[in-house]
Amino acid sequence: MKKNKLIFWTATIILILWEGLMPLGTMLFAPVYVNAGTKPLGYPDYFAYLLIICKVLGILAISLPKIPAKLREWAYAGLTFSLIFAFISHACVDRNVGFMLMPLVVLAILAVSYSYSPKIRTHN
Repeated sequence: MKKNKLIFWTATIILILWEGLMPLGTMLFAPVYVNAGTKPLGYPDYFAYLLIICKVLGILAISLPKIPAKLREWAYAGLTFSLIFAFISHACVDRNVGFMLMPLVVLAILAVSYSYSPKIRTHN
């Protein structure tokens, strides 16, 4: 049980930092860089703001314990789609292997968090 919680929270904290706090911090403290990752891919400026808001809401739904299971599932799905589309965008536009691999690494961490989520929630 402790092992499951440790694995879940390690993966989830990495996601909180990478998909939640870093983008939110950029939006609040360095807004000039908000669209630094989306503009070269051809997305409009407002898309970066929408993406940040959705990521933060998704991370909150995943990490807060009182969130209903259905909403948590949708949050995992939304973050999964976001990461898959980030990989596809980089594969089609800039073909930079580093930029293509990063969403896949985060997706693997998301998969770990998702697979351990029911294991810790059923034993509470």
